[in-house]
Amino acid sequence: MRIPAGLAPLIDQGIIQHVVRPLLSGKEAQVYLVVSDGEYRVAKVYKDAQQRSFRQRAGYTEGRRTRNSRDQRAVAKGSRHGKQREEAAWRSAEVDTIYRLRAAGVRVPEPYYFLDGVLVMEMVQDEDGEPAPRLAEVEMDAVTGRAVFDHLMGEVVKMLCAGVVHGDLSDFNILVGTDGPVIIDFPQSIDAAQSQNARTILLRDVNNLNRFLLGFGGTPPPLRHGPEMWDLYARGELRPDTVLTGYHLPSEGRVDVDALLEVLAEDEEDELRRRASAR
Repeated sequence: MRIPAGLAPLIDQGIIQHVVRPLLSGKEAQVYLVVSDGEYRVAKVYKDAQQRSFRQRAGYTEGRRTRNSRDQRAVAKGSRHGKQREEAAWRSAEVDTIYRLRAAGVRVPEPYYFLDGVLVMEMVQDEDGEPAPRLAEVEMDAVTGRAVFDHLMGEVVKMLCAGVVHGDLSDFNILVGTDGPVIIDFPQSIDAAQSQNARTILLRDVNNLNRFLLGFGGTPPPLRHGPEMWDLYARGELRPDTVLTGYHLPSEGRVDVDALLEVLAEDEEDELRRRASAR
């Protein structure tokens, strides 16, 4: 196959020995199956800003800061240097988040290299040693769906304890490996403590899993894991081993309904595009 231009520098440096085939093309990156250090891995090549269908919406990038004050000013002014730094920060956001979540005990792919906008990481495997399927591609009954949902709620709790909200969590961003579900795709993740939209986006993430995993065999029950989780987090009572009940009275407080509707509308469009392309 023709070698993708984005992978050429890693091949030249010996990081990648062979490009096997494309795996998938997402809204922010293209993913390839490669051989690196003598084993199968995946290489994620991030698309340029003009090619991404997932735009850098303010609700997702709010709270992200560069360490350099000059860079911060350049980003605020929208200068060429600022746009370059903003793009670099976008591309490095995923690997930074993955290391953060692995330290918190969340099952995410192991990263190996990040160079020239390419992330080389673990290939999550199925029982046959092939790339693991996405959760959307796996058949399951109601009992299994509930067990997977409960497991993933535990992972989301650990993520929030680490200060991370995924931002695009759905059955398309979870792989089913031999050791269970593995959460992937974090370029749009947000800092729970810095973003005013964190609660809204967390509730959307949890609702996506509720709708998909608890819908097998009937209508999803109206559980409230998201509000329960956020209220515990806001009170400083959420722990990595917290077990949620799903039955929770909402705390008093103003909800930004307009922001919630905007996020839901945009993500409904993304979801329809993804499901159409997966057919």
